[in-house]
Amino acid sequence: MCSTLSPMKIKQCLVIGLGRFGTAVATTLYEMGHEVVAIDRTEENVERVMNLVTHAAIVDATEERALRAIGVGDFDVVVVAIGTDVQANILATMNAKSLGAPYVVTKAIDEMARRVLERLGADLIIRPEHDMGVRLARQIATPNIVDTLDLGSDHAIVEIEANERLRGTLRELNLTGRFGVQVIAVSRNGNVEVTPRAEDELRAHDKLVVIGTGHSIDELRRYLGE
Repeated sequence: MCSTLSPMKIKQCLVIGLGRFGTAVATTLYEMGHEVVAIDRTEENVERVMNLVTHAAIVDATEERALRAIGVGDFDVVVVAIGTDVQANILATMNAKSLGAPYVVTKAIDEMARRVLERLGADLIIRPEHDMGVRLARQIATPNIVDTLDLGSDHAIVEIEANERLRGTLRELNLTGRFGVQVIAVSRNGNVEVTPRAEDELRAHDKLVVIGTGHSIDELRRYLGE
């Protein structure tokens, strides 16, 4: 969610809505060393995270004046994690954007909400249950695929685990020529080789990080699944 920002900079993050999803986002960001202000209009939710973030407060994000008072436009990232109250979610997102928040991540419960939030200018819209379901289905369908980073265009970075079909040197395997993907790192027994050489040999269970277009990665997936 913070991919457009420098990964080395300590970010000031505002999390709006402290249900299970919002709490997980807020506490994880704080554990990773970022400054996190967490707000909710329910006192019980705020008290639950009081000692797990930089600051927690009872604030109704549907009120523009309340968000202006806490300086919503000064945060690097604003996460609108309000759950089932679609109207509150939309109002909080609209208020954050209108008050100058530079990067707003918001949660949508369905496709209609996603379309509305997109028109409001949300920078990243997520549907946690839907997205997790898609991710799980892909892992079941292609268990050799470990993880994926979507680059926001037609390209992605994918980490895969080599099987018997990916044994030999990188030159011999010629993954770029055959599938159009480029190997940018290889991990074996906890040791990572970045920008490996053509002479480097792959073994079963090595983890490869590759970059390529969606079509190229699909071709590699089909090959590994045969």
